[in-house]
Amino acid sequence: MEVPQQLVLSMESVWVHAKADRHLLQVLEATGDYSRTARGAILIFLLMQITHSASPVSDKVGVLNPLTQYVQFLPPQIPLPTFWNDVERACIAGTSLEVALQSKLRSLDKEFTQLREATLSVDWCQHHWWSGKLSFEDWKRIDAMYRSRALDLPGTGHAMVPCIDMANHASGDDTIALYDTLPDGTAVLALREGKQLMLGDEVTITYGDEKGACEMLFSYGFLEDVMSSARELFLELDVPDDDPLKLAKKAVSKSAPGFRLFQNGDSVDWESDFIWLLCVNEEDGLRFRLLQTLDGVKELRVFWKETEITDAAAIKDILQQEPRWDVFRLRANTILQHRVSEQLLSLDSSSEYIRKASELQIDSPVLENITRLRDLESSLMVRAYEMFEGKVFNIHYVETRTFANVHKLAKRATCVQGCARVSWLADHPRYGCD
Repeated sequence: MEVPQQLVLSMESVWVHAKADRHLLQVLEATGDYSRTARGAILIFLLMQITHSASPVSDKVGVLNPLTQYVQFLPPQIPLPTFWNDVERACIAGTSLEVALQSKLRSLDKEFTQLREATLSVDWCQHHWWSGKLSFEDWKRIDAMYRSRALDLPGTGHAMVPCIDMANHASGDDTIALYDTLPDGTAVLALREGKQLMLGDEVTITYGDEKGACEMLFSYGFLEDVMSSARELFLELDVPDDDPLKLAKKAVSKSAPGFRLFQNGDSVDWESDFIWLLCVNEEDGLRFRLLQTLDGVKELRVFWKETEITDAAAIKDILQQEPRWDVFRLRANTILQHRVSEQLLSLDSSSEYIRKASELQIDSPVLENITRLRDLESSLMVRAYEMFEGKVFNIHYVETRTFANVHKLAKRATCVQGCARVSWLADHPRYGCD
């Protein structure tokens, strides 16, 4: 299958359409940098097509183009979490989707407000949108159209491609076809090597085999039946209130304030730049100085001892060269283990919402997806807790060459969910509890 370049909806094509559509151009220019992103340009284009189709012949806005009918045929109902009701949202408490959804709704509200402020002075926008005809629910629907269908098209970037973006998802060996771009910009859908199609077979693509359970449910509204692992999840971190350098640390950090847990083969691993700022303080060698630039602007700079750190994300590389690296590693793993413990307890304490939702006969596909997400993330976090426990044990052993502290740790190393199961460390024949 081939889709010509003029039917590929991308940031570049939106600006091409604007050359023949003065109303579209007005909105693109009014929204500034937002319309210079793929998401911003495409969402504005979708809104313009919906407005064109809804406006009467005598008061038409925008220009009819080959993609107008494509937008009209997009599903009116898209089962993404942004449309879930209060009961359904309560059921994701303790999952990584809870924070992601809260953040998304805040982001959408901010986008919608900024769009209104940027176009309120445009007469036709005031008439067709801001006189009560365009609502936040409409904006959520436009966002859902984009997020549930956008492809990362090689050579083009994020785009919506008619026909190709209507293919369902299948991962691994079940993926039948792949999409690509020809030198002239044509989008193509081709069978994977070694795959064959029989009459009646479904053509499937992958939305991303590496995407975790949270991202799949967040962006597409479903979890694949064969998904047996959460694959990854992101947990937030914050600088403690009693840290005297809290404001400075948050000011200089450009990293996401949290850490990513992910499946790594048969084991679980983690990654984070932000955690290393939490592990060190002034007594360790961390310094902040307010320096004045040549043009008179004051900037907050971060130093390790007397060496300036130009990128806060590079602190780990510096700490690895320190004699006390094991101490910093111990702090990091202990903080992360405690954070995982908190999340597991939050997940466990919110299980009552699932029972109540079942009694209220909440939409079963939604409840099934939420229940699966909770189970998959719980399993990943329990394994992560045990992974951190092992790292803490190993660092203790290397650091002290004694098992005194490890033995104390083992005595309290029960399952974080409060069950009777004792961790591997506590059950160890040499280092376990008496």
